[in-house]
Amino acid sequence: MSDPSPPIRVNRAPVLTLWATVVAERLGYPPETALTLGRFVAGSSARAKARRLGIIEETQEAEERRARAAELKPRRQAVRLLGRDIPVLPADDGTLRAEDDGKPASAKSVQSYIARAFGNRLGEARATMEALAASLPPEELNRIGFRLYERFRPEVPEGAQGCAEGASQWQCQAR
Repeated sequence: MSDPSPPIRVNRAPVLTLWATVVAERLGYPPETALTLGRFVAGSSARAKARRLGIIEETQEAEERRARAAELKPRRQAVRLLGRDIPVLPADDGTLRAEDDGKPASAKSVQSYIARAFGNRLGEARATMEALAASLPPEELNRIGFRLYERFRPEVPEGAQGCAEGASQWQCQAR
């Protein structure tokens, strides 16, 4: 029996980005759409944590969201992923992308971010997540997917506030 692979040193945000991307693909979204949806889920989770830690004010965040929503209202569509309603816009190729400051988000930038975070272990991490995602019907996966992430996400010391403080060892398996 071979030893398990050594843990991957990675922050929570890229793990959640990749997981949400895998879930979106399992729901049938094309990879370019899924990447931007994944980034949105991770970003909204980071903003929620920042509010809990008092790093950003909730009223400032709410005002920014309302202003963006008003701009997009006539043409706004949304996708529900892992408990979040994500505003989406059509990209030049006709596929949907998560909205980013009134424009379709870039899938390339998300892919680069994930690749940098996981390095040469990206394939291994993605394969593990895909196997977990394939073990559930798509609708159930979308319903419980965030709770699954909470079981396998990297541990972060209590009170850690930044990327350097939050980086931890991550094993490609659910705890």
